[in-house]
Amino acid sequence: MRSVEGWRPLAQDGLLAAVMAALLSVVVLGTPGTGAADLAAALAGSLALVAWRRAPLVALLVGTACMLVVTARVQPGPPASFPVLVSVFATVRAGHRLAPALASVVFLGVNLAANLPGSDGPVQVLQDASLLVGWFVAAGVAATVTRHRQAYLEEAERRAAEAERTREEAALRRAGEERLRIARELHDSLTHSISIIKVQAGVAVHLARKRSEDVPPALLAIQEAGGDAMRELRATLEVLRDPGHSGDPDHPGGSGGSEGSGGSGGEVAASGLDRLGGLVERARSAGLPVTVTISGTRRELPPEVDRAAYRIVQEALTNVSRHAGGAAAAVRVGYADEELVVQIDDDGGADPAAPPVPGTGLLGMRERVAALGGRLRAAPRPGGGFTVRAELPLGEPVRAGLPLGGAS
Repeated sequence: MRSVEGWRPLAQDGLLAAVMAALLSVVVLGTPGTGAADLAAALAGSLALVAWRRAPLVALLVGTACMLVVTARVQPGPPASFPVLVSVFATVRAGHRLAPALASVVFLGVNLAANLPGSDGPVQVLQDASLLVGWFVAAGVAATVTRHRQAYLEEAERRAAEAERTREEAALRRAGEERLRIARELHDSLTHSISIIKVQAGVAVHLARKRSEDVPPALLAIQEAGGDAMRELRATLEVLRDPGHSGDPDHPGGSGGSEGSGGSGGEVAASGLDRLGGLVERARSAGLPVTVTISGTRRELPPEVDRAAYRIVQEALTNVSRHAGGAAAAVRVGYADEELVVQIDDDGGADPAAPPVPGTGLLGMRERVAALGGRLRAAPRPGGGFTVRAELPLGEPVRAGLPLGGAS
């Protein structure tokens, strides 16, 4: 397509030169006493118009010289001025002034001198000369207007690009300020509380062991979950405070969601299906029976898919523990050629006639899956229980134009 667009102006200029050459050839050949030199000059002056866009000064020089010869020897009248008019227009549009002015004066002077001897009267000659002067002035004015209009359009485009760049910089600055505000809020509101939970759990574990008592599995799970939460929160805060991370979509932390949807920065080093075993063990120690089934050939996944799959399992197991007390969960991970399928089923008492109101966790799942261009189904099963099924494509993530929660 670009090659066609590049050749189109050249084809148009060639057509113009051919039409001009044909017109002047008819005029020259129809004038008695002309020879091959006159025809050659007419053809050369016409064909010089092929370069009127790319080399206007060359076209002006060649066209004017050849048309002076034709005018002096053949006296073809106004047709001889057409190549010079086009060249004058081109040179003025290109920003030249002296060269087209000199060419116009010389051509008009030679044309007037060639037509005076043997003419029917000086009045007719002066009328024809005035008409030619008007044409040349009109060509110069039109070229000047065209040049100013082109300059105006270029300036408008430059200003539009500058305004767009300014808007982008302002948006990035506001986003950076918002990241810092969120980082401060997370640090002030969560870090202290999680630290207290972790310390208290550690003290309870220490006292139980000091008394030679069995440490409750739930207490160990709280201690481990507190440590994981602190690590992920610190990583999240680092990403929020580092503009280079959030500004680069290919950075491991750049595509994460909000803290409510499973975090972002903590995923850099802590979240992936390689940690699925630890996640399941913590759920079991908290009293949730969980089974895991992996099908297909396990292989390395794109980082976004790996993190999203882990977060979906994490959120689904959390929801089972919170909303389906006493239920068991089954986690299935299927590796296919073009997608990864993650499904979590529980045997709780979810009622298909009363679907749950989506909370932050489910919305976070949908946002993650939608950002990857996948599909998510989270709904009660007809036979009882709840199913979360995510189909994650293994290609490039779809980041633009997707509404939040766009999966279904």
